[in-house]
Amino acid sequence: MTTKTRSLSAATLILALGSALSLSTLATTAHAADDMQKCFGVAEAGKNDCAAGAGTTCAGTSKVKDQANAWKLVPAGTCAKTPSSTSPTGFGQEAAFTAKS
Repeated sequence: MTTKTRSLSAATLILALGSALSLSTLATTAHAADDMQKCFGVAEAGKNDCAAGAGTTCAGTSKVKDQANAWKLVPAGTCAKTPSSTSPTGFGQEAAFTAKS
């Protein structure tokens, strides 16, 4: 086996291992998402999980605590029990809402 062949074999092994690890992480993430739901109005400023409407583009872009159009993933069934200082009900919502005055 030449040095070039050995280097190529090592690189191939590293790529294969990296791909396998990526796929196992993907499966775990997909399973975790099944047990989670979007909950609007409960994220700390800068801690939302993704796109949330005007003024935000993705994770970490909410401007204020409990921003009404910013969501955070929470365990399924807990959103309506999670406190929110901006929600009309005082708890997280399953859809974006107009913040109370």
